[in-house]
Amino acid sequence: MTLPTLDRTTAPSSASNLQFDYDIAIIGGGIVGLTVALGLKDSGLKVAVIEAQAKSDAIAKGQAYAIHLCSRQIWQKLGIWEELEPLIEPFTRVKLTDGNFPHVVEFHPKDIKSDAVGHVAEHRAICQVMFEALKDSDNITLFNPVKVDQLSIESDIATLNLQSLSKEFPDCPPQIRTRLIIGADGTNSKVRQHCGIKTRGWRYKQSCIVATVQSELPHNNTAYEKFWPSGPFAILPSTPKECRIVWTVHEKDADQLVNMDLDSFTAQLQQRYGHQMGKIKVISQRYAFPAKIEHATDYVRSRVALVGNAAHTCHPVGGQGLNLGIRDADALATTILKSYYRGQDIGELNSLKPYQRWRKKQNFASLGFTDVLNRVFSNEFPILKPLRRLGLRLMQWIPWIKVLALKFMAGILVF
Repeated sequence: MTLPTLDRTTAPSSASNLQFDYDIAIIGGGIVGLTVALGLKDSGLKVAVIEAQAKSDAIAKGQAYAIHLCSRQIWQKLGIWEELEPLIEPFTRVKLTDGNFPHVVEFHPKDIKSDAVGHVAEHRAICQVMFEALKDSDNITLFNPVKVDQLSIESDIATLNLQSLSKEFPDCPPQIRTRLIIGADGTNSKVRQHCGIKTRGWRYKQSCIVATVQSELPHNNTAYEKFWPSGPFAILPSTPKECRIVWTVHEKDADQLVNMDLDSFTAQLQQRYGHQMGKIKVISQRYAFPAKIEHATDYVRSRVALVGNAAHTCHPVGGQGLNLGIRDADALATTILKSYYRGQDIGELNSLKPYQRWRKKQNFASLGFTDVLNRVFSNEFPILKPLRRLGLRLMQWIPWIKVLALKFMAGILVF
């Protein structure tokens, strides 16, 4: 779906005579919520971003993410890519393998006519750039650290009761009224729960262990996705001398691996990692999270829209999660602005439905793809092993199959 051209020459009249403190309240000031805010910057809409964590804590998270080309294009459009690019690491090759099967499928920038297959960005780098881009915005206010104690949604207005979590924010209003609430508050979204929106999905019998490693030899800007019976194992170059690993294991083994002594863990990790970069050293804390798939039955209700993990969660294979949320954020901001400049009520259900139609089917395709990919490769069924390895051979032999797969994973081919 192409982005519409927005006419900002005239501001529309109010859709009602009610008094609003803000046109939009974004609950959740993480990367997805801030991307929505950036999409609404200088729009004439009055926007509140409400985040329960202090800014320093929100920035300090240790996660790193694979950033796909579609996300890069969105951030270029929003004007933050130039500041972000020097702080992140590109990868110019991806190697895909099935266990010890000798055939390797390689993806290169030329396959998608780009200078990189993707990038790896640390959470702190992204958030620092986003907060900096928003700090002088006239129409966006950051409530931080502030939590939403209670919210009330009526047909033509939504009301949020707020509580400041710091003495440094003594002027936090006890209540704000808004036309639209955006739930960017993660997998356990309070906004989604308040609206009674159900989710469908399941837990995998897998957990994902995440850590940062330093290697003896350079990574040469190569990312790896290695499939094993226990689940995929990803290596992402995060800095010139470091890589981020996402190691999927049987859930019964996760606690033992996270809590074992460092030398024993490193020895087991080296077996999965391989020796292409020499000896490795774990330089961060290890933590594990359960792998699951979850999809909201609705993305919108009257006065409410969900984005990112509030609307969907997928298996981490292929690094789709955050990138889907960034696409949600861009689509929702575009939908809101299109309605606003037509003089429509931005919180009305009919104004929000185009966003749901746009993103829900695309996310369903991506969630389904990650589910099938994980199920086909994360097992030792005798009948599946030759079929999936034939698939890898076909990607080697027939270039357009490989190009289509890469474009889909990068978000530049949608159905």
